[in-house]
Amino acid sequence: MVKMFTSDWFFDLEKTLRERGLDSDDKSFDEIRDTLSNPKKLSPTEFASAVSYVILASGFNQNTAKKIHKIIMPLMNQNPTIDDLKKFFKNDVKLKSIIKVWQNKIAFCDEYYSCKNLDEKISCLKKLPYIGDITVNHLARNLGENVVKYDRWIQRLGVAYATQISKCKVQSAVIDNTRLNPQIKQYCDDMFAHLEQETRLPRGYIDVVLWKACQNGLITGLK
Repeated sequence: MVKMFTSDWFFDLEKTLRERGLDSDDKSFDEIRDTLSNPKKLSPTEFASAVSYVILASGFNQNTAKKIHKIIMPLMNQNPTIDDLKKFFKNDVKLKSIIKVWQNKIAFCDEYYSCKNLDEKISCLKKLPYIGDITVNHLARNLGENVVKYDRWIQRLGVAYATQISKCKVQSAVIDNTRLNPQIKQYCDDMFAHLEQETRLPRGYIDVVLWKACQNGLITGLK
C-alpha cells in the first residue's frame, strides 16, 4: 500500500479519477490547472456565472449543481423572477442570491478586480450573497486564486496528516464545515505545503484532486 501524503499516493489518486471520468469540479482538472497557472480576467457575465455555480454547489451534490447551473445560466440575462427559476430549482434563498449577483454583476466584478492582493479579494468575495467562510475559498480558487476550500473532507485529511507526522492520534478540535477552527486550518496548511513540495503542483489543484478522491471513496477511514 502506498503511504498517504506522498507524491506516488497523490498521482495515483489523480490517475484513478481521470480513468473513471471524475476529473472535474465546475471545470476539468486540466482547465483548473491552467486557470491557476494562467488566471484570466473574467467578464462580468463570466464572473456572475462562476459565483452562481459556487452558490448552487454549496451543500449540494456536484452533479446536481452542474445540471442546475447549465439549465438556469442561459436564462439569467433575461432578468428572470424567482418564480421563473423555481420551475427548475426550489431553493428560494439560493435563487435570490443568484439573482442579486446577476443584477449587480458589473459592480461586483469591477470591485473584485480592483483589489490589490489576495486578502482584499477574499474580503470582497465574502460580501457576495450566500458566500461564507468556506465557500469563499471555493469561489476564489475557481476564479484563479491558488487557495483551498477547507470543507469537511479537507479538514479530516489535515487531521490525518497531522496524526501521521506526529505518529500518534492528534486530538483535534471539532471539525465544522461552516466555522473553520484555526488549529485544523494549520493542519491543512501544513499538509498542502508538504504536498506542494512533493508534487510541484499548486495547492488549489491539489485541493480539487483530494476533495474528489474523498467524495468518490478513493480515500477512506477519515473521521
